[in-house]
Amino acid sequence: MAELYSADEIKPLFKGLPEWQQNAYSQFANMIADEGNTYPCVPGRMGFLSGHLRYGFTCDPHTQASAEDMAELLSQYGLVSRDTGHYASLVVFCETPDDLRNNTTVEQYQSLFWEMLNRVSSLDEASWPDHISTDPHEATWEFCFGGEPYFCFCATPAHELRASRHFPYLMFAFQPRWVFESINDNTPLGRKMKTLIRKRLEAYDAVPAHPSLMWYGQQDNLEWKQYFLPDDEQAPSKCPFMRMKQAISKLTK
Repeated sequence: MAELYSADEIKPLFKGLPEWQQNAYSQFANMIADEGNTYPCVPGRMGFLSGHLRYGFTCDPHTQASAEDMAELLSQYGLVSRDTGHYASLVVFCETPDDLRNNTTVEQYQSLFWEMLNRVSSLDEASWPDHISTDPHEATWEFCFGGEPYFCFCATPAHELRASRHFPYLMFAFQPRWVFESINDNTPLGRKMKTLIRKRLEAYDAVPAHPSLMWYGQQDNLEWKQYFLPDDEQAPSKCPFMRMKQAISKLTK
């Protein structure tokens, strides 16, 4: 069974973890808490330094076992997320074999990302929250699991120009929607945070901020377009998330 960890729980277990897990966690810590304080996601950095983040590991993302691990981690996390701190997030590192790391394009990772979310969602036994749209092409849609809405973030080994989306392993991060209650375009803190993050992105990435980056609920915003950002400014015309279509298909069989 996949285990959910805090940073304090990882420390005494660290040397007993598989080598790839040790490396993934160390690389993440070095990236998000770099000495120059350059990492663009300020809430993520604050969450790491404050011990608010939780962590998990999955096997090769091509396997069904990986989706089962991630679903188990989200189930565990949903029970405790509100007790972990204001800057809460779940970070999941996927075992990324050399052939996957070295021979996979950004576009292929994008397909794998959505495939993983679809497989994870198919394992969710909870009903979709009433206040969250079931249509990804509406501004109020968000990925949900266990009745909780999350903003999902992905980083891959293939990203080069958009360094903020680069990581040596395929990595998922899930931020509970409630984290953004005080950090959005309707609050002074949110507007200040947005300006700061955009400024950091300009310095961190070799390309301009992606045009899909907006606040949840804005009229022209579609959350799913922000989940996986390519190195260029492209975005799929239709959301690859299939949960609702799968549910309808089951009912009509």
